Amino acid sequence: MSVIEYQVTGMTCGHCESSVREEVGKIGPISRIDVSAATGRLVVTADAPVDDAAVLAAVDEAGYEAVRVS
Repeated sequence: MSVIEYQVTGMTCGHCESSVREEVGKIGPISRIDVSAATGRLVVTADAPVDDAAVLAAVDEAGYEAVRVS
């Protein structure tokens, strides 16, 4: 199982969280997406390795910026 944490900047509300969750969810076999506008934290859990570039591109598509922290 792969668990990766990102720091997302620019999120301010629940709609922001939904936008990020929706775009990241399109990537593929992701089993869980936890996202918090309050902390800027995005945690992606998957059974297989996740492509960082795909996650960062998905966050960008949602209108935000992210960096991997773990």
